[in-house]
Amino acid sequence: MRILMIVTSHDKMGDTGHKTGIWLEELAAPYFRFRDAGADITLASPKGGQPPLDPNSQVPDALTEATKRFEGDEEAQKAFANTVTLDGLKANDYDALFYPGGHGPLWDLAIDAKSIALIETFVAQDKPVAAVCHGPAAFVNAKTKDGKPLVAGKKVTGFTNDEEKAVGLEKVVPLLIEDEFTKQGGLYERADMWASHAVVDGKLVTGQNPASSDAAADEVIKLLGK
Repeated sequence: MRILMIVTSHDKMGDTGHKTGIWLEELAAPYFRFRDAGADITLASPKGGQPPLDPNSQVPDALTEATKRFEGDEEAQKAFANTVTLDGLKANDYDALFYPGGHGPLWDLAIDAKSIALIETFVAQDKPVAAVCHGPAAFVNAKTKDGKPLVAGKKVTGFTNDEEKAVGLEKVVPLLIEDEFTKQGGLYERADMWASHAVVDGKLVTGQNPASSDAAADEVIKLLGK
């Protein structure tokens, strides 16, 4: 079982002067779900090297058993410090693709041509493609082989408008996932704010928020028959 996890390289929260990046729980929880299931994991990012973590995901209230384990795990820390670039990555080398969130993907992965091409190839090869929270921003410009939006007619979720308003960033972000998926014909589903909620439609897996990280990863593992 070989899983490609692509994370953001973007660290600026719009024009606010605040930092953003990856939400640690959304990386750590799936990483260990996959590794503990026996997967070989490749961590990649648009710029390669050490990607940015959202500092708010490292405050005490945001920490979980998985985040603490990640920060103390030598193998995980080495992989995180040395993410590979997207250059030369091939869907043929992996069984599934997973995008953690954090607000960063709204700015870079949403429009990254190499990432979009990988998504479209994984989908064409009928392999699981998954994302959690703001990770689904990576899907907004991806198309199916017949040129339709990837999410059109698909059951999907992602960070809700209400959750974005609750963190005070609905006017800062370049797009709202709930609105974008709905506009593209996605069958957007949601649970209560901050509740775990993962949606599966075929080989497409989406999670609503940080609390959905484990559930989204578990659905990928199920699809791989592990």
